[in-house]
Amino acid sequence: MIAALAVVTAGLLAFHRAVPNSVGRAGSLLESFLPWLGLVVVVLFGAALLRRSATALAALLLPVAAWTYLFGGLVLPGAGPGGHGLVVVQHNVSDENPDPAGTARALADARPDLVALQELVPRALPVYERTLAPHYPYHAVRGTVGLWSRYPLTDARLLDIKPRGITAAWNRGLRAVVRTPHGDIAAYVAHLPSVRVRASGLASSWRDESAGLLGEAIAAEDLGTVILLGDLNGTADDRGLAPVTSRMNVPERGFALSFPAALPLARIDQVMARSATVGRIRALPATGSDHLPVAARISLG
Repeated sequence: MIAALAVVTAGLLAFHRAVPNSVGRAGSLLESFLPWLGLVVVVLFGAALLRRSATALAALLLPVAAWTYLFGGLVLPGAGPGGHGLVVVQHNVSDENPDPAGTARALADARPDLVALQELVPRALPVYERTLAPHYPYHAVRGTVGLWSRYPLTDARLLDIKPRGITAAWNRGLRAVVRTPHGDIAAYVAHLPSVRVRASGLASSWRDESAGLLGEAIAAEDLGTVILLGDLNGTADDRGLAPVTSRMNVPERGFALSFPAALPLARIDQVMARSATVGRIRALPATGSDHLPVAARISLG
């Protein structure tokens, strides 16, 4: 039985794309928590030792190899990419955050060059603007998303990633040009629709549609270098984000699980780049949000 479970676990890791999404978005649901299959391997290893089963221990080499291939690089040490770089912070600050000023100070303490925020509500926005202003003289806000920068921002505009089924006011995308000392960069800030895990499976149709619109916008971007910062409500492995992840580089090191803040299970807060390299990504200490902030260094060279 242990050997059989080991083979099944290895199959899910190696062939997760073969799990269909037609019923309950089962494939996306599996991919949202794919790294956690490593815990299954640990449990099976313990059971194999207790039973002193050589067959089971041999079979466990399969899921170990598959997990290492998929995620082993994320746990390796590394100084990060070289060349010219930017430090960026991404954070869904929560529309119920009781301490926006403290959250803003905590983000500034990480000394990033760019700060991307989501769930900016009218009562809290002036607090973020006032608190971040001494460190970030340039900022742009569209709807409930914003970008703060050490460098000048130009051509800031609303990014339309609203699914057709949402009829209420909904502005959760921003595109701006960052005039860095190393050249102009297109910065995208996005907050894709939430997903829900229900008895019928993963409800993600609006998120998937919004990801498609975001992917199309990035594909049409004239500037060569693009940075994407956002709460994408999905992991980099989730095929629902394929319109985006197929066009962008994802972090080379670090898991940086960001949600929920009290017990992080997945990184749905993302830093990605085109024609640039995202080095190690890390989670920052908790703020008043239900998400953890994440920080990463992006190499432009």
